[in-house]
Amino acid sequence: MQHITKTIYLEFLTCAKNAWLKQYKPELASKFELSAFEKSLVANGNLVELWARKLFPSGILIEEFGEAATTKTQQYIKDKKPVIFQSTFILGNFLARNDVLEYDKDNDCWNLYEIKGTNTLKENGEERDHVEDAAFQYVVLCDYGVKIGRVNIIHLNKEYIRGDEINIHELFVINDVTDKILEREDATRERMNKAEEALFQEDENALECTCIYQGRSNHCSTFHYSHPEVPEYSIHDLSRIGLSKKKLAELVNSGILDINDIPDGFKLSDTQRNQTDVHKSQIPIIDRSAIKNELESLSYPLYFLDYETYPPAIPLFKGFKPYQHIPFQFSLHVLNSSDGDIEHHEYLHTDNSDPTEGIISALKESIGPEGNVIVWNKTFERDRNTEMALRSLENKDFLIGINNRIYDLKDIFHKQLHVHPEFKGKTSIKNVLPALVPELSYKDLAIREGGSAMEAWFEKILNASSEEEKNETAKNLLKYCHMDTYAMYAIWKELIKII
Repeated sequence: MQHITKTIYLEFLTCAKNAWLKQYKPELASKFELSAFEKSLVANGNLVELWARKLFPSGILIEEFGEAATTKTQQYIKDKKPVIFQSTFILGNFLARNDVLEYDKDNDCWNLYEIKGTNTLKENGEERDHVEDAAFQYVVLCDYGVKIGRVNIIHLNKEYIRGDEINIHELFVINDVTDKILEREDATRERMNKAEEALFQEDENALECTCIYQGRSNHCSTFHYSHPEVPEYSIHDLSRIGLSKKKLAELVNSGILDINDIPDGFKLSDTQRNQTDVHKSQIPIIDRSAIKNELESLSYPLYFLDYETYPPAIPLFKGFKPYQHIPFQFSLHVLNSSDGDIEHHEYLHTDNSDPTEGIISALKESIGPEGNVIVWNKTFERDRNTEMALRSLENKDFLIGINNRIYDLKDIFHKQLHVHPEFKGKTSIKNVLPALVPELSYKDLAIREGGSAMEAWFEKILNASSEEEKNETAKNLLKYCHMDTYAMYAIWKELIKII
């Protein structure tokens, strides 16, 4: 291992052993590969940094890395250059590469800026915020001997709405976090010392993966390497168990990792109890009467609707906020009567322009004034309709009318009216479909999930290298979105058979 960077330090805080394995076990490299969604976050972060640099027009970029970067940094510091991008400092086992370092000639010191691709100081709503990132940089620079004045975090302004052109000063918010940095300086330095001690020792068994006390979604990428005793489907997959850390810890500390081993008298929520019971018995729980009431409340025609969207950090078009979803595609299956044939309508926007009007126009041609619109996760589709209504006021009544007729098919499973052992506590369409309609599958599709779909539209439709690539991607996007709405129809049809 060469140096502890800010990224490695933050990984250490999340899971010390995972951070160690990433550095010393190259055979585990595949476990650290980023998903399509994670890659999009990195790309968005890089783009945000490029835009934020425009706030400092006199900035000079250090393009070198390692020792070459530190040599150039020392020269620029000595010359008191007004603004330095990617200044680099190596202090013992630590390396800090700063987004922006600005010279304050009045106070003969340097102001430090960290650029974040988020639109708040928090990251994913979690407890750890970006102040710790800046605190790491601050400690390294101070100990190196650089006199730091103010420490700031630059992030996107979530209230900013793009006009014809991007207003760079309205797009970003600059938060002075100097006082927060000073409050946690000693604690950060202590954590850095622990990271140094842990990451520069050779015995991986001296480190512990504490993710065993977290729900599945918060497990590190090498969880199963560190905990081979934990089944693929375990207590960590119990619904919302990550929010019940005391309950999870009690099970782990009792040596109970398999759902089959949970005592019958152990206190669980109703949802967790249902999940546990169907797993143990392998017999689904089905409330046919309640499902019948749900489905019989629907009126024809039935419109099975799904949007695909892209949420860029930097708004691509007028009227959009940072990270606001751009609906670029929809699929719609229509059933006019209980014994009718299913019809299909679709739209994919392939021009580098705001898709809003194209989406609305195609929807108006395909959705009539009567009948329920069936979706999977109504909050998402409703929010997109509401946002489109704000951008296209003349179509507001039509879009809000759709919202008033939306029925969420996921509710049947969320309300526990149908609990199947193969759902494994989840209610996404990707979990429900193979259990109820096993003959349908996403496996053979070129695009299999939403993260890949959004990236495909941006990279290979808007920025295609050739017409052939664009056409092939368009075909794959249409197939994927078609599957989403046909899957809803197939699940609905299976529920009708059940009742």
